[in-house]
Amino acid sequence: MTTTDQLPPDLAAFRDSYVKLFGSMPPLPGAKFDSIAQIDPESLRLAEQQRAHAFYSDVFDIKTTQLLLYGMLLHAGSPAAKFHALAARRAGASWQELQKVAELAAATAASGPMNNGGSILKELLSEEVKG
Repeated sequence: MTTTDQLPPDLAAFRDSYVKLFGSMPPLPGAKFDSIAQIDPESLRLAEQQRAHAFYSDVFDIKTTQLLLYGMLLHAGSPAAKFHALAARRAGASWQELQKVAELAAATAASGPMNNGGSILKELLSEEVKG
């Protein structure tokens, strides 16, 4: 079995990309490398290729990518949001940008139920008037 100290070069490079981005290895991806690299390294390789393709593109810079991930993970209630806020700061994001992303996540979380509720009420009102 492979340990994280004996990873093939491509998997070691993927692992090192986390440390470069976050300053240290976050617990969840660290556990992924500690376990899946031993059990099914090809699965880990495929997952990391997909992550690298999404996270490192010519569409968004690192700061913007990390701000987007921070907002998505905040909205989902994931503790991983903290790591992406840290990565965004390391990539140059201001406190104001991080706060605005949090505000956007909060506003979208609140808007969904209000929009859906308004749509339901409109439909029910329409049916009642017809009825």
